[in-house]
Amino acid sequence: MWNIAMKELRQLFLSPLAWSILAVVQIILGLVFASTVDSFLQPHVQAELAQISPNGVSLTDFIVVDLLSLTAVIVLLVSPLLTMRLISEERYNKTLPLLLSSPIPITKIVLGKYLGLMIFFVIMLLMILLMPLSLLLGGNLDFGQITSATLGILLFISLFVAIGLYISTLTSHPTVAAISTFGALFVLWIINWVGNGTEEKSELFTYLSIIEHYDGFLKGVVNTEDIIYYLLFITLFLILSIQHLDAERY
Repeated sequence: MWNIAMKELRQLFLSPLAWSILAVVQIILGLVFASTVDSFLQPHVQAELAQISPNGVSLTDFIVVDLLSLTAVIVLLVSPLLTMRLISEERYNKTLPLLLSSPIPITKIVLGKYLGLMIFFVIMLLMILLMPLSLLLGGNLDFGQITSATLGILLFISLFVAIGLYISTLTSHPTVAAISTFGALFVLWIINWVGNGTEEKSELFTYLSIIEHYDGFLKGVVNTEDIIYYLLFITLFLILSIQHLDAERY
C-alpha cells in the first residue's frame, strides 16, 4: 500500500499539473492573505472591529479563519482535477487490467492511491499554513482554534478525495470523472440551501451539508458529530471503491 502511495505521489510531481496547482493555489491565497492583513491594519477597520466586540476581533478570527474558508473553496475546484486520474486514467491507458491482475489486494490498491493523493494535499496545506504562522512575528494567534480549523480542513479534503476516488472508478474518461466529481461535491456544498428554502428546515439536508459540519471547526469547536459525519462518509466511499474494483476484477 505504501509503495502504491509513493508511486502515485511521484507521478503527481513528475507531471506539470501538480506543480501548477501548488503554484496557483499559493499565489491566489498569498494575495488574499496579504490583502486581509493590510485591511486588518487599517485604522477604520480597527474602529469597526472594536464596535463589534469590546475586546476587538483576533488575528485568528479575522485572517486565519478567512484564509481557511477560502482554502475550502480552492479544494472544491482543484480536487476533481487530481482525483480524476486515480483510476479512470489507469482504465483509459489500458493499465487497469494489469493492476487488477497483480497479487495485491484491492483494498491496498485503493488505500494506496487514496493515501498518495492525501499526502499531496497535506503538503499543500502545510504550505498554506506557513502564511498565518508568519503572523507570530508581530502578533498572537489562538493555536486551539487553528488546530481545530486544520483538523476540519483535513477531514474536508479527505472526504473530497474519497468521493473523487469512487467516481474515478466508474468511468474510463478522466474528464467525465472530473466533471462528475465537481458536480457531486458542489451538491454536498449547497444541499443545505434546499432545506432552508422550505418552510420547515430539513434536518436531513442540514446533516448532509459538508459546510454545516466544517463551520464548527473554523470557530474552534470540535464536535464528535462532525467528526463522525466525515469518517462515516469517507469510509463509505472507500468501501464503494473497493467493492466496485473487486467486482471488476472478478
